[in-house]
Amino acid sequence: MRLATIRTAEGTRAVRVDGDRYVETGFGDVGELLARDDWRSLAESADGPAHAAGTAGLAPVVPAPGKIVCVGLNYRNHILEMGRELPEHPTLFAKYADALIGPYDDIALPAESDAVDWEAELALVVGATVRRADESRAAAAIAGFTVLNDVTMRDWQYRTAQWLQGKTFEGTTPLGPVLVTPDELPGGVRPELAISGAVDGEEVQKSSTGDLVFDPVALVRYVSAIMTLRPGDVIATGTPGGVGHARKPPRYLADGGTLVTEIEGIGRLENRARRS
Repeated sequence: MRLATIRTAEGTRAVRVDGDRYVETGFGDVGELLARDDWRSLAESADGPAHAAGTAGLAPVVPAPGKIVCVGLNYRNHILEMGRELPEHPTLFAKYADALIGPYDDIALPAESDAVDWEAELALVVGATVRRADESRAAAAIAGFTVLNDVTMRDWQYRTAQWLQGKTFEGTTPLGPVLVTPDELPGGVRPELAISGAVDGEEVQKSSTGDLVFDPVALVRYVSAIMTLRPGDVIATGTPGGVGHARKPPRYLADGGTLVTEIEGIGRLENRARRS
């Protein structure tokens, strides 16, 4: 099953994606739908107003998650690219919901930064409340997967040892276009999918989500040991090699530039960078 959040004249709506049709589920967004214990059956049986896919704008698939937990240095090739050793534990940081934009919205290039970088990522969306989850409960808590680009202000990220300030500038992080349930993906809750990123038409990142050091189930277990995860929460699982900051010389997003992020079997983000 595929779910999305669309924008309508009356506000956002959670929809089931049926080919080229979006069928309303009766909920305001995917996060609100996931808050129901029976969200799967509600989404499968929904028969609300339908919209042609080409006429409905897409919002972030979860517009206002309670938590956005991000994982740094979680692809083997990216870790080696950055000159680091494989980690014993996940490196965690956070974003806030104000950073999120839709899958085709413009990225706000902040006037305060001259080093705006890209990070193509697989994101998991939580579909059940869990704390201190074992492996089976962690797997069951994954509602599905979507695409995220952790657009990063490198000059702000490395001002201090704490990364948050470079990671959560408003209007910078596309999320979508859809949530795909694990049963539709090879590997299920541990999907092995091609992931790529392109800047101005040039492919700059290419890998497989099978290269993750800590897979989605392991991340739910780890994060839920720290805090309660709730429906609609998002965990961004990290980026593969090919980021602009690691290039010699470094390369960053420019005003008017395009950023395309794609994960096999899930979908594609297409965003233009605009100086804010």
